[in-house]
Amino acid sequence: MAPVSAPTPWREPTAALPLRWGDAATRWWSGVWLAGGGGLAIAGSNTYALWVLAIGVAAHLIGWCILPSAGWRRAVAVAPSLLAMFLLLSGPRFVIVLAIPYLCWLLVRHRPALAALTVVPVVVAALLVGDATADDPRRMLSALAVVVAVMVASAWLARLIAMRLARRR
Repeated sequence: MAPVSAPTPWREPTAALPLRWGDAATRWWSGVWLAGGGGLAIAGSNTYALWVLAIGVAAHLIGWCILPSAGWRRAVAVAPSLLAMFLLLSGPRFVIVLAIPYLCWLLVRHRPALAALTVVPVVVAALLVGDATADDPRRMLSALAVVVAVMVASAWLARLIAMRLARRR
């Protein structure tokens, strides 16, 4: 009787990619902080602080570019995510556009197509927060905080879906 081997533990698909520079963990953390912080800077800029907008755009673009992923996935994600960040300048009612960078995140993290269903809680939270905050720009930070928290929870759910689907194969 042949010995039964233990199942191999699941690994992030991006952790197995051959990288030309750096390690996956450092690039992941750096990319998340730069893309997220850059997006926050873009959303928080105004006509009196255009330098914040310029720094935010640069950080956002660099963040997406250094995330460990297949190159074409990063290239596809950059423009829609940057456009969504610019649309956030319209105020808290437009936090619904955060669904775009969230879907880009799933693409860059090599999540299966089924994981795209996890965008539903993000959209629902954004719609509820957008209606609750109306067009009051003073509520933008709290609106972003709520929707980003839902995005993080949804991203973990997408990771669990990827793990389950990988174990079935």
